[in-house]
Amino acid sequence: MGLFEKDNRFNLANLITFGNISFGVVAIYFIVEGNFFVAIILAWFAGAFDIADGKVARKYNLSTEFGVQLDSFGDFLSFVIMPSFLLFYALKGGKGGTELSQIGEIGLGIIFIIYIISGLRRLIEFNLKVDAGGVAKFFEGVPTPLGAILLWALYLLFTYGVIPNPYIIGFLVLTIAWSLNSKLKIPHP
Repeated sequence: MGLFEKDNRFNLANLITFGNISFGVVAIYFIVEGNFFVAIILAWFAGAFDIADGKVARKYNLSTEFGVQLDSFGDFLSFVIMPSFLLFYALKGGKGGTELSQIGEIGLGIIFIIYIISGLRRLIEFNLKVDAGGVAKFFEGVPTPLGAILLWALYLLFTYGVIPNPYIIGFLVLTIAWSLNSKLKIPHP
């Protein structure tokens, strides 16, 4: 089967999605190693691949239910789990100048678990509503890639001392978690 055959699980669009997933996995490795700069670069590559897979799928009529599910798995890894790890490890490491107590670390860990569950729920709800190849005019709720960008923005605000309090960051993470499954209307690019 070729790269441009719809029924090939490894068609061009799906290979691009596998690239997104690969960048997300490697980014998590670099986060755990404490190299946030490389992780962020890899995250932006994952984002570029996420944009490209949908465009390629529509252009070459490669959209399938498998591709929709695969894209959501990629989004979950690269735009829910990975940025959660990035921000949690930054907060845990005290990059903003505030050391966390063990209770504080557990509390923030619970907040990030809530965020991850909210992101997963959002992706599942989206998959239940979307048709393969279809593009809605508006997203209902904040899409996970935008949620990831908001978490990255919080990372920057914390790291550069604009919001040095990890508990305020945690509250903002909860707000973003809520927005993922809200009724907010976000224009589709």
